[in-house]
Amino acid sequence: MPRFIKPKAIRGNKLVFRDATVADAAFILGLRTDASKGRYLSATSPDLAKQEAWLAGYAQDAGQIYFIIEDAAGEAVGTVRLYDQQGDSFCWGSWIKKDGAPSGFAIESALIIYHYALHLGFEGAHFDVRKGNTGVIQFHERFGAQVTGESELDYYFKMDKTTILATLAKYEKYLPNGIQIEA
Repeated sequence: MPRFIKPKAIRGNKLVFRDATVADAAFILGLRTDASKGRYLSATSPDLAKQEAWLAGYAQDAGQIYFIIEDAAGEAVGTVRLYDQQGDSFCWGSWIKKDGAPSGFAIESALIIYHYALHLGFEGAHFDVRKGNTGVIQFHERFGAQVTGESELDYYFKMDKTTILATLAKYEKYLPNGIQIEA
């Protein structure tokens, strides 16, 4: 059975993922409370102390991984989270990029997520996207995600391992050397 393991870092081509810490609270809060970036996310309190407390609790939580995404110079440029394990399927979300993130951010960060999840032993992914978030919906559909249902607010998607592997091959030029994991 796969399980979430928080690595020290995951290195891709232009991006590095590292585990979020309490010190990242202001950066995360700035992204999540930005009117345009946060409009398709669950509501977040603007209280920095609450974000710090959440991150302190997260540090002890083996049921999710919250990454800060950095560029090659070590500047934080986004976030993404793995959570809601259902058997051998993982969910991912909280995917936000800062203005000025490196070109190819979306593709490379998604590929890193899928590479790492397969490394952990997951066989598929499930996630939801708000109905108005058409750019992200189209992105996931280009990656091969299939709509499995919907609610008033969201579309629900899934990807199986065969689709994930085909996507990794299709977009290999964005992550030509795969990922390097620092435990």
